[in-house]
Amino acid sequence: MDRTGWQYGVAWTSTLVVLRGIAQVMFQPHAGTGLLFLAGLAVGSPLVALGAILGSAIGTGVAVVLRYDRNEISDGIYGFNSALVGLALLVLLRPVPMTWVLLVLGAALASVVTRLARQFAPFPTYTAPFVLVTWLALVLVHGVAGKSIDTIPAPAPRSPSTFIESVLAGEAEVMLGSRSLPGALFLMGIALSNWRHAVLALIGSVVGTLQSIYHNDPSGSVSLGLYGYNASLAAMAIWLARSSLALSILAAVVSVPLTEFFPKALGIPALTAPFVIASWIVLALLALDPYLGRTVNGVSKVQSADQPEAEVI
Repeated sequence: MDRTGWQYGVAWTSTLVVLRGIAQVMFQPHAGTGLLFLAGLAVGSPLVALGAILGSAIGTGVAVVLRYDRNEISDGIYGFNSALVGLALLVLLRPVPMTWVLLVLGAALASVVTRLARQFAPFPTYTAPFVLVTWLALVLVHGVAGKSIDTIPAPAPRSPSTFIESVLAGEAEVMLGSRSLPGALFLMGIALSNWRHAVLALIGSVVGTLQSIYHNDPSGSVSLGLYGYNASLAAMAIWLARSSLALSILAAVVSVPLTEFFPKALGIPALTAPFVIASWIVLALLALDPYLGRTVNGVSKVQSADQPEAEVI
């Protein structure tokens, strides 16, 4: 192979891995899924889409330099937390030089934390590295620049959205969006990789949205999908651990009050912490009573939450 062909091959492979890293935000090791996720992000903000690309590329690059497991790198495992850091900082902070420096450092750190978590944690840590790194970045930047560096929060809709729009916005909020079109593109991306996971994601957002309506939560927050995204992720995560619809719905239900807890009680953005904690709670119940994890036919299914049933493309 000549030098040009070799460079083309490296560039193509690298592009696929970066896209898989973005797709792994919702448990899918599929480059086509990552591309649809990017399309959804770009609909809301091309700058945020760029943040996701940079984050995934940096996280993956760190994994390559530090010689992490090649198969895990190829599947995008070291891209998704870093991609989330990249897009979150550009959603929450103005795109000033300090923000870009934090993005690079945060994406790199998220890759390292992901590796340490996979090595030493006896349970799946999901997006916990993203949450911890982003919280740390916000504390640091506010200590230096104060709140003036924050972006202006998107206003709540003047009129309540339809139920379907709120559910789809819940899908979009997984990557800090708040519109139904990005949410629809995200669901399409998941379905491209694994249609069952798309159904679980939709069920989770429906459960979270219904629960928030029942509790009379602010209609503006419901319309923005703030109660659907953690529920959507939790439903998928538990399905990957145990193929139980009941347990997936339980995890979705548990995530909703946690979504309110972080900003109200602690004064920090919830990000995906409610999904992580809700999933841990259900996994802890499974550890205490393995019978809960059995499927209808009596066979217990165990699967890594970071390695979904989807062909790697």
